[in-house]
Amino acid sequence: MASTTALSPEILAKYEPVIGLEVHVQLQTETKAFCGCSSRFGAAPNTQVCPVCLGLPGALPVLNRRAVEFGALAAMAINCQVRETSIFARKNYFYPDLPKSYQISQFDKPLAEHGWIDVPTPNGSKRIGITRLHLEEDAGKSMHDGFADSRERTYLDLNRCGTPLAEIVSEPDIRTADEAYEYLARLKEILLYTSVSDCNMEEGSLRCDANVSVRLKGAEKFGTKAEVKNVNSFRFVRAALEYEIARQIEVLESGGRVQQETRLWNANEGRTYSMRSKEQAHDYRYFPEPDLPPLVVSAAWQHEIRANMPELPEARRKRMVADYDITEQDAQVLTGTREFADQFEAAAKATKSPKRVANLVQGELMGRLKAAGLELTQSPISMRGIAQAADLTESGELSSKMLKQLFDHCFETSEDFPVVYEREKPQQISDPAALETMIDEIIAANPKQVEQYRGGKKTVAAFFVGQVMRLSKGQANPALLNELVTKKLDA
Repeated sequence: MASTTALSPEILAKYEPVIGLEVHVQLQTETKAFCGCSSRFGAAPNTQVCPVCLGLPGALPVLNRRAVEFGALAAMAINCQVRETSIFARKNYFYPDLPKSYQISQFDKPLAEHGWIDVPTPNGSKRIGITRLHLEEDAGKSMHDGFADSRERTYLDLNRCGTPLAEIVSEPDIRTADEAYEYLARLKEILLYTSVSDCNMEEGSLRCDANVSVRLKGAEKFGTKAEVKNVNSFRFVRAALEYEIARQIEVLESGGRVQQETRLWNANEGRTYSMRSKEQAHDYRYFPEPDLPPLVVSAAWQHEIRANMPELPEARRKRMVADYDITEQDAQVLTGTREFADQFEAAAKATKSPKRVANLVQGELMGRLKAAGLELTQSPISMRGIAQAADLTESGELSSKMLKQLFDHCFETSEDFPVVYEREKPQQISDPAALETMIDEIIAANPKQVEQYRGGKKTVAAFFVGQVMRLSKGQANPALLNELVTKKLDA
């Protein structure tokens, strides 16, 4: 098959992708879903196991209450309706890292249903439906290793067996790879705000499978879908979807038929490839888990769980725009994490100019962080430091040039702004007599530029301002300096 990059925009525009996402979220409980084993990541292999998560005969599961509360809180945060009564089921299949040969999950009566998330698109906000959120346990982990003797060995680490998961299944409402990316970004943001998961994709706390098909624009019937698995970042989800959409269109354009199958994403090659055929929907032979009673989340318990709901990101952004006179872009950056938003609001209440704080974050902090390859949470300058810098700039004690120099020092030494400011403490020159002496010196040394100014070329004033600023080593008060230069030249 030819490279998918050969498809013209006209051919791509004939088709409409249909995408649905299945996201597995590891809930941030201290112990597993049905036993008391630790769910901590990173322990030595097979050291956090017991008869229950190993599926030994006679062992009985006991549901983790905290997992239910986290699952219900996540469901409420994505606008799902939490069922008062849900049922656990056995999902039967064989895989070496599944000791019981079944997974405790939920089937026809999940914990929650009928939710939604709004995502930004070039045409405005779009609502992506969420079919369900159900609870289940995780399987173990298989590690494959090839040897010099050409034999491949597989090792099993069963520490992850029984770890509590919430599976969140979207409606097939997503139409572009960018929409999928935005949906995942918004979902992760909400989950982090509610603290139900750390969403660490490198540790497997957040995993995504994508179902994608294409159909001619205007068609009602969905095309044959492929499931793309093994995608470990949102950026790769977007790339995998873009590739898979183009691949399926190329198959159809060449007169072929898209196969229903499971495909894996290879990030190194930038392509998907077939893992296994899935011509028929796999029959997991679900039946109710006989060792667990129905899960009842009463109205009173739901009310108790909802009381722990924080202000969610989108609502917080709208309030912050109104409360602090900042832009929507400012609010988007400042609410990147719940912790950072809390820090900004604390600083905003203590500073004279919340707007200037936001401007410093956008104008001075973000560029330096990007250049240094750091996240907001890794910034050497705290929000308290940014608030102090904003107040000093607002009062005229610091010029913008002095502030930039101090911020540069902070990043060079990995120290917070208050520490660097106390040590360097640059003094802004705001004494009119001292500034006039320097202005006179510069005017006397540049008669040609004086004649240009008096000949009507008023923009030359900026030359004198720059020369005085250099003479003062950047410490001249900019506003006062501009005023005095103009006065002197006009005299």
